[in-house]
Amino acid sequence: MAEEKVTTMGFLEGNVIMTSIRDTYLALSERREALGLSNPGTVDNVAREVQKDVFLKNFMFTGLRADLTKPFSVQPLFQVSHAFAMGSQEGLPPYTFATLYGTPKVFLQGNVDSDGSLSGRANYRWTNALVTKTTTQIAPGIGQAMFDLHNDYTGKDFTASIKAMNPSILEGGLTGIYIASYLQAVTPSLALGLETLWQRQAMNTGPDTAVSYVAKCKGNDWIASAQISPGAMNTSYWRRLTDKVEVGADLNLQFQPGVGGRGGLMGSGLRKEGTTTLGAKYDFRQSTFRAQVDSTGRLSCLLEKRVLPFVQLSFAGELDQFKQQAKVGLAVSVEAPNEELMDQQEKAATSTAPPPPF
Repeated sequence: MAEEKVTTMGFLEGNVIMTSIRDTYLALSERREALGLSNPGTVDNVAREVQKDVFLKNFMFTGLRADLTKPFSVQPLFQVSHAFAMGSQEGLPPYTFATLYGTPKVFLQGNVDSDGSLSGRANYRWTNALVTKTTTQIAPGIGQAMFDLHNDYTGKDFTASIKAMNPSILEGGLTGIYIASYLQAVTPSLALGLETLWQRQAMNTGPDTAVSYVAKCKGNDWIASAQISPGAMNTSYWRRLTDKVEVGADLNLQFQPGVGGRGGLMGSGLRKEGTTTLGAKYDFRQSTFRAQVDSTGRLSCLLEKRVLPFVQLSFAGELDQFKQQAKVGLAVSVEAPNEELMDQQEKAATSTAPPPPF
């Protein structure tokens, strides 16, 4: 057995093809190290600075909201929260109870609301580079259950991701949505990548596939990105004007077959739809103000003001000039830590332990 192992190793080491592949890999690795490339992030977050930090998509709300959070520990992270909502046009339930727990390797979160919906997240960090994330949601009604499995591998100058949404083999074959993406830094300021999608709703329908291409370019105080997929194109630009002011612009184009299709009464051209959005974010000493306007006539703003160390007020407003509609929202968020927890927060700020795998 030992002689077979030695023979196999000798063949691999002396094989011309294997030696050529190894030398090529080592040469590419040395060149990548010499370029000083950094990790470019993920394809999902290629426009994070604009779409998730500056714009109001993840912050906008309507009606009245009240959030009460009680943290019990910082290391490990453990807290519970109660959320109340009234008059929401986004369909928020009147009451939601949430709890979360986090360590450098594990992150757990669970939500249950008064409408009977239950959701949970469970993330695990296998190594410093590999993280597995799962999301589960159960809600009343047919077809309201959802399961998401996501794996991210973060290298020095690349990120590879594999995602599966509602995967199943119970119908006698593979169904669900499967997405694989890869983003590679090719220079210190440029990253290129692609994303492939395969989906099949049921075994009595054929599968659909799509490929998207991604590019991200950054400077000292600006980031530009573009993503091209079948029937759509999205570009974004983010810039930091000062230490407290950020601005962003986003252009989304949709290309669809014209009414009547090829040879139809309305011709065979493409119907083109586009939306341009401009936004700005201002960070003040005790508050943050966000505002955005788009080409559909909607003007939105959000003001978050910390009135006390553990009390924050938020005001949101949206005006649709074309539809002559207006929406407003008011929220108060209260945290209730104790003195011991504040001491833990100060120690955690100087700790070298990695954060939970959110």
